[in-house]
Amino acid sequence: MNGQLSVVRIDTGRAPSAPSQSSAQPAAANLPTVSGTVEKVDTGAGKITLDHGAIPNLNMDAMTMVFRAQDPAILKGVKAGDKVQFQADRVNGQISVISIRKAR
Repeated sequence: MNGQLSVVRIDTGRAPSAPSQSSAQPAAANLPTVSGTVEKVDTGAGKITLDHGAIPNLNMDAMTMVFRAQDPAILKGVKAGDKVQFQADRVNGQISVISIRKAR
């Protein structure tokens, strides 16, 4: 050994993979849609309280809890008492609402 370091690149013949999706940007299309009722909206804090059904991707039973909104602008279309459909996931370690709309 002469104290030199060699770097060797091994070509596997495969194209480089696309960067994995960051936890900061979950794919809403892959998340389950959950039904719930809005209990409270705090647009200033970017939070919403929902009485919701089970959320399978988070291994969460039905309950009432406060969520952060991934984008607080999505909260402007809902108010307390609204029946909603939403998607939630972990974003930067926080359970967050990714999308929400009034139920039909």
